[in-house]
Amino acid sequence: MNRYEKAMAYHKQGYNCNQSLLAAFTDVTGLDEQTSFDLGAGFGAGMFTGEICGAISSAVMVLGRATPVDQDDPVASKRRTGALAKEFQKRFEEKFGNLRCAPLLKTEIAPEQSPAAQAIGTTNRCEILILSAMEIVEDMLAARG
Repeated sequence: MNRYEKAMAYHKQGYNCNQSLLAAFTDVTGLDEQTSFDLGAGFGAGMFTGEICGAISSAVMVLGRATPVDQDDPVASKRRTGALAKEFQKRFEEKFGNLRCAPLLKTEIAPEQSPAAQAIGTTNRCEILILSAMEIVEDMLAARG
Protein backbone atom coordinates (compact mmCIF):
# COMPACT_ATOMS: atom_id res chain seq x y z
CA MET A 1 0.00 0.00 0.00
CA ASN A 2 1.49 3.37 -0.97
CA ARG A 3 1.44 6.52 1.14
CA TYR A 4 -1.69 7.90 -0.57
CA GLU A 5 -3.61 4.67 -0.10
CA LYS A 6 -2.59 4.59 3.56
CA ALA A 7 -3.88 8.13 4.11
CA MET A 8 -7.19 7.24 2.47
CA ALA A 9 -7.52 4.06 4.53
CA TYR A 10 -6.94 6.06 7.73
CA HIS A 11 -9.47 8.69 6.72
CA LYS A 12 -12.08 6.06 5.85
CA GLN A 13 -11.53 4.52 9.31
CA GLY A 14 -12.54 7.84 10.86
CA TYR A 15 -9.23 9.58 11.45
CA ASN A 16 -9.23 13.30 10.69
CA CYS A 17 -7.30 14.95 7.85
CA ASN A 18 -4.32 15.78 10.04
CA GLN A 19 -4.06 12.30 11.53
CA SER A 20 -4.45 10.64 8.12
CA LEU A 21 -1.69 12.66 6.44
CA LEU A 22 0.68 12.58 9.42
CA ALA A 23 0.36 8.81 9.87
CA ALA A 24 0.97 8.25 6.15
CA PHE A 25 4.36 9.96 6.50
CA THR A 26 5.75 7.90 9.41
CA ASP A 27 8.74 7.00 7.22
CA VAL A 28 9.64 10.71 7.02
CA THR A 29 8.66 11.83 10.51
CA GLY A 30 10.03 8.88 12.45
CA LEU A 31 6.82 8.88 14.47
CA ASP A 32 4.89 5.68 14.87
CA GLU A 33 1.30 5.41 13.71
CA GLN A 34 -0.21 5.73 17.20
CA THR A 35 1.84 8.83 18.03
CA SER A 36 0.74 10.37 14.73
CA PHE A 37 -2.89 9.69 15.60
CA ASP A 38 -2.43 11.08 19.11
CA LEU A 39 -0.65 14.26 17.98
CA GLY A 40 -3.13 14.94 15.20
CA ALA A 41 -6.32 14.30 17.16
CA GLY A 42 -6.93 17.96 18.03
CA PHE A 43 -6.21 19.32 14.57
CA GLY A 44 -9.28 18.06 12.71
CA ALA A 45 -11.82 20.50 11.32
CA GLY A 46 -9.33 23.34 11.60
CA MET A 47 -8.64 22.58 15.28
CA PHE A 48 -12.40 22.27 15.65
CA THR A 49 -12.85 25.97 14.85
CA GLY A 50 -12.92 25.88 11.04
CA GLU A 51 -9.54 27.59 10.85
CA ILE A 52 -6.37 26.15 9.25
CA CYS A 53 -7.14 22.89 7.45
CA GLY A 54 -5.79 19.83 9.28
CA ALA A 55 -4.08 18.61 6.12
CA ILE A 56 -2.10 21.86 6.05
CA SER A 57 -1.04 21.70 9.69
CA SER A 58 0.12 18.09 9.35
CA ALA A 59 1.95 18.89 6.10
CA VAL A 60 3.88 21.59 7.95
CA MET A 61 4.64 19.07 10.72
CA VAL A 62 6.04 16.62 8.14
CA LEU A 63 8.19 19.35 6.58
CA GLY A 64 9.43 20.28 10.05
CA ARG A 65 10.43 16.70 10.84
CA ALA A 66 12.18 16.48 7.46
CA THR A 67 14.29 19.54 8.36
CA PRO A 68 15.50 18.95 11.93
CA VAL A 69 16.48 21.88 14.11
CA ASP A 70 20.18 22.59 14.33
CA GLN A 71 20.63 23.17 18.05
CA ASP A 72 23.75 25.22 17.33
CA ASP A 73 21.68 27.62 15.23
CA PRO A 74 17.99 27.34 16.11
CA VAL A 75 17.20 30.73 14.56
CA ALA A 76 18.44 29.65 11.11
CA SER A 77 16.58 26.35 11.52
CA LYS A 78 13.39 28.19 12.38
CA ARG A 79 13.76 30.41 9.32
CA ARG A 80 14.41 27.44 7.04
CA THR A 81 11.39 25.52 8.26
CA GLY A 82 9.30 28.69 8.25
CA ALA A 83 10.20 29.26 4.61
CA LEU A 84 9.08 25.71 3.79
CA ALA A 85 5.82 26.27 5.67
CA LYS A 86 5.17 29.49 3.76
CA GLU A 87 5.97 27.86 0.43
CA PHE A 88 3.65 24.96 1.19
CA GLN A 89 0.82 27.32 2.18
CA LYS A 90 1.36 29.43 -0.94
CA ARG A 91 1.08 26.38 -3.19
CA PHE A 92 -1.97 25.03 -1.39
CA GLU A 93 -3.75 28.38 -1.44
CA GLU A 94 -2.97 28.86 -5.13
CA LYS A 95 -4.60 25.51 -5.81
CA PHE A 96 -7.67 25.86 -3.59
CA GLY A 97 -8.04 29.57 -2.86
CA ASN A 98 -7.98 29.23 0.91
CA LEU A 99 -6.17 27.71 3.89
CA ARG A 100 -9.14 27.67 6.24
CA CYS A 101 -11.16 24.50 6.73
CA ALA A 102 -14.62 26.08 6.87
CA PRO A 103 -14.37 27.88 3.51
CA LEU A 104 -12.60 24.90 1.92
CA LEU A 105 -15.56 22.71 2.84
CA LYS A 106 -17.78 25.09 0.84
CA THR A 107 -15.43 25.34 -2.14
CA GLU A 108 -15.90 23.38 -5.34
CA ILE A 109 -13.11 20.80 -5.26
CA ALA A 110 -12.70 18.27 -8.03
CA PRO A 111 -10.67 15.04 -8.17
CA GLU A 112 -8.89 16.48 -11.21
CA GLN A 113 -7.07 18.84 -8.83
CA SER A 114 -5.06 15.88 -7.52
CA PRO A 115 -3.48 13.13 -9.63
CA ALA A 116 -3.56 10.84 -6.58
CA ALA A 117 -7.28 11.49 -6.04
CA GLN A 118 -7.94 10.64 -9.67
CA ALA A 119 -5.84 7.47 -9.42
CA ILE A 120 -7.57 6.34 -6.22
CA GLY A 121 -10.98 7.39 -7.47
CA THR A 122 -12.10 9.51 -4.55
CA THR A 123 -14.49 12.42 -4.87
CA ASN A 124 -14.53 13.14 -1.12
CA ARG A 125 -13.59 16.79 -0.61
CA CYS A 126 -11.43 16.19 2.47
CA GLU A 127 -9.67 13.27 0.85
CA ILE A 128 -8.83 15.39 -2.21
CA LEU A 129 -7.39 18.05 0.12
CA ILE A 130 -5.34 15.44 2.01
CA LEU A 131 -3.98 13.92 -1.19
CA SER A 132 -3.21 17.32 -2.69
CA ALA A 133 -1.36 18.35 0.46
CA MET A 134 0.61 15.12 0.29
CA GLU A 135 1.51 15.76 -3.35
CA ILE A 136 2.82 19.22 -2.49
CA VAL A 137 4.86 17.85 0.45
CA GLU A 138 6.33 15.08 -1.68
CA ASP A 139 7.23 17.58 -4.40
CA MET A 140 8.91 19.86 -1.86
CA LEU A 141 10.82 16.97 -0.26
CA ALA A 142 11.96 15.74 -3.68
CA ALA A 143 13.19 19.22 -4.57
CA ARG A 144 15.35 19.23 -1.43
CA GLY A 145 17.03 16.04 -2.62
